[in-house]
Amino acid sequence: MSRFHVSITPEPDSFSSKTFHTAQSGLPYTANSSNHLNMSSNHNKYSVLLPTYNERDNLPIITWLLTKTFSENKLDYEIIIIDDNSPDGTLDVAKQLQRVYGEEHIVLRPRAGKLGLGTAYVHGIQNATGNFIIIMDADMSHHPKAIPEFIKKQRERDYDIVTGTRYANGGGVYGWDLRRKLTSRGANFIADLLLNPGVSDLTGSFRLYKKDVLHQIINATISKGYVFQMEMMVRAKQFNYSVAEVPITFVDRVFGESKLGANEIVGYLKGLWTLFTSI
Repeated sequence: MSRFHVSITPEPDSFSSKTFHTAQSGLPYTANSSNHLNMSSNHNKYSVLLPTYNERDNLPIITWLLTKTFSENKLDYEIIIIDDNSPDGTLDVAKQLQRVYGEEHIVLRPRAGKLGLGTAYVHGIQNATGNFIIIMDADMSHHPKAIPEFIKKQRERDYDIVTGTRYANGGGVYGWDLRRKLTSRGANFIADLLLNPGVSDLTGSFRLYKKDVLHQIINATISKGYVFQMEMMVRAKQFNYSVAEVPITFVDRVFGESKLGANEIVGYLKGLWTLFTSI
């Protein structure tokens, strides 16, 4: 019998709120209170992979939010920054953050140039010491406050993967115009129609993986660019990995320019067709 199934849990409150509800009790958790979630009963370590390119303005903020979330919830963690030789000085900022938070929490693994998202993840996994891997965007589109919900959901049934979804009840997108929303919805609809992956947000990139699961999936994934995230979910289904979903609020980047343009859309459609015809 296949282990692949999807479970959905309610999302924390909106991006700007400091209060959200726990998945099991429904009781409010406030970031400023001393009633923090204690998740240290079973020792796990969480390695966050942050591929960066021209993110010098966003990196300090997302790093602060991550360290705050992990510390308040008494979680062992490391943030692995994989910078692809950003011309804006992102690596210099990362070095300053390492001095502030310590080498045990901020791990720098820069590369010589833009080598692609997939190889960035491979590079990050090779240097990760955690038994769980979290992948997310460095531009603050993904708020770290959802991470405790990911972890609680994973522990419910020892899921192999927990993925954030913008398109389940409680999820959403802020900061996009109508064209961008229609593009995203259309991309997910076409991908779901062709690939039947069993998840509601195939193009999402905020996920929690068991380390060995992510390693196997990446080794089997051949796509590049935006299709890479989709193929990872398709491969997860092929390998019968269990997947749970947590609704998230996606917020458009605060600093910098979006990397999604006409060339990326064309590349996505070509990659999707290639994936459909090869699986």
